[in-house]
Amino acid sequence: MNTISSILQRKRTNSTCALIPFITAGYPNINMTIDLLYALNDEGADAIELGIPYSDALADGPLIQRASKVALDSGIYIDQILDMLYKVNNKLKTPIIIFTYYNPILARGVNKFVQEMGEVGVTGLIVPDLPIEETDYLIYLCSMYDIELILFIAPTSSSSRISSILTKAPGCIYLLSSTGVTGIREKINNQIIGLSNHIYSKTNKFIMLGFGISNIEQVSEVSDWNIDAIVIGSAFTRIISKYNFSNFNINQVDNNIIEELRLFCRNIKSSISSEKVSG
Repeated sequence: MNTISSILQRKRTNSTCALIPFITAGYPNINMTIDLLYALNDEGADAIELGIPYSDALADGPLIQRASKVALDSGIYIDQILDMLYKVNNKLKTPIIIFTYYNPILARGVNKFVQEMGEVGVTGLIVPDLPIEETDYLIYLCSMYDIELILFIAPTSSSSRISSILTKAPGCIYLLSSTGVTGIREKINNQIIGLSNHIYSKTNKFIMLGFGISNIEQVSEVSDWNIDAIVIGSAFTRIISKYNFSNFNINQVDNNIIEELRLFCRNIKSSISSEKVSG
């Protein structure tokens, strides 16, 4: 069993959920990304989803799109991210899941991309726009480097597509909590409960729920569903983005970001229900 699935198996056995924060690599800069990875690791994040900046990120909302633009404008691309991951690989207990789009993978070379990620310790890969026809080859390559490819199911996915994804997925499913792009939402679509129950009844593979979950109340609500992990991105990105990076006292800005991110992660972890209601 792969690293990510093993973590979620333990969570399911203990009737609780994993917390998977998302941050964008290189936002606001690469050194701060390293500090944020260490902070999330120290606060007990079960895995960290690290986004590769991309200019045409169709699944990302305004906050994460802006974070990608800042990183790209600073010259953060795959090479810089690989260098960063190489530096932190043996210092993090928390596994890294890479979130990227298919075009950057194709541009670098699929085999080369997967090999490089495996060499710096990446254990999971999410590609939201991956064509279903390309999944078998990518799953095969990922398996060679102990990387778990995590496939998407959306509320709009047809029954046949859901069945195909459940068959192909190596171990984890990423279930979107809403249609559209990532972002902070006032309410969670409760119709997703039915979909998560359906998936749970059809497979023993693990369910990660993401897109739009942003506060303690929402986390407390969805942690009772038939899911195994909660992914939160825009809420973490909002903490980083509200600081003025042109501030003269940049060290104080950095400390403020890290401390607020730590506190938010800690509070979210404590809000995850320790016992789930059966679906």
